[in-house]
Amino acid sequence: MPKPLIGITTRNSKDADGHPTISLQHSYVNAITQAGGIAVPIPEILPEENFRQLYIQLDGILFSGGGDISLDHFTGSGHPRIDGIDDARDTTELALMRSAVNDGKPVLGICRGAQLMNVALGGTLYTHIIDQLPGAVDHDYPGNMRTVIVHPVNVDETTRAAEIFGETLLKVNSLHHQGLKDIASVLRVAGHAPDGLVEVVEIPDHPFAVAVQWHPEWLTDQQSTRNLFRKFVEAAEGNG
Repeated sequence: MPKPLIGITTRNSKDADGHPTISLQHSYVNAITQAGGIAVPIPEILPEENFRQLYIQLDGILFSGGGDISLDHFTGSGHPRIDGIDDARDTTELALMRSAVNDGKPVLGICRGAQLMNVALGGTLYTHIIDQLPGAVDHDYPGNMRTVIVHPVNVDETTRAAEIFGETLLKVNSLHHQGLKDIASVLRVAGHAPDGLVEVVEIPDHPFAVAVQWHPEWLTDQQSTRNLFRKFVEAAEGNG
């Protein structure tokens, strides 16, 4: 049986000479490859007709991390820490997320991808957690902290996410300053950080729609992380 094609959203950036580039960290590709899928980068600059045609060919979509989502797409508070707005990326990813949810195409959201899932379906975000969530810890550990465990996530044992991970107490990294605030009505909260921030959401009636706020692609030494990517790829395989 052919391996499933897993689209992975990319970010727009520039090379050392200032030329526009499309980038994707190897960690996402490696995690999908390890789980048995074939990673297919999705350029965020494709015309709608082209990314729609690519979408049809994909068996699943991983929505990767990156910059903040524009306030044009949700009700939130302006903050000086909002950074990395990319209108082309927002437009492409919101369209892809809504289509995948409506069509039952397996999706996995990571960090920005979790925020995107919530916004695409009608939810809102904290635009800077530490200033807006009472009692919150600083969830922003960038740079070389990608493989460092900084806090646990408690997963509701009654959720599908708990079944996917194979355990209910996860140990995670953290590289984000924004987070899920008002949760979209179609989403079920499946896990929290110790300060109460939502860290896992799912769509109960969807073949596979799970999103996490941390970066599991850097934690594939954990069995729970390998379970997440494997179950995602298996769902995509069944969708093909």
